[in-house]
Amino acid sequence: MKSRWLFILTLIVSIVSLPACIYRIDIPQGNRINSGTIAQLEVGMTKRQVEFLLGEPAIRDIYHPDAWHYVYFLKSGEDGSIEKRAMILRFDGDLLTSIEGSLDKS
Repeated sequence: MKSRWLFILTLIVSIVSLPACIYRIDIPQGNRINSGTIAQLEVGMTKRQVEFLLGEPAIRDIYHPDAWHYVYFLKSGEDGSIEKRAMILRFDGDLLTSIEGSLDKS
């Protein structure tokens, strides 16, 4: 009888402490672009040059076709914190006219 209670107590302690042993990974989403590539971005580039350099934007709004949105989210597996970064590129016709925000870690 004593060994049965010891088994049950050990089982309960194991079940309660199990969530502490779970490893949670970081979850990156969006446009992950390194700072060296972003440094090559210049006002006056064409849409085609920008897309070649950075890839497809995360958001290309049909109501504002001259604004491309590059976004990046990182949810930490350790503490669940979320890091958000955004960069908006504005074009006049086919030429890049402004760069707002940054995907660089600040």
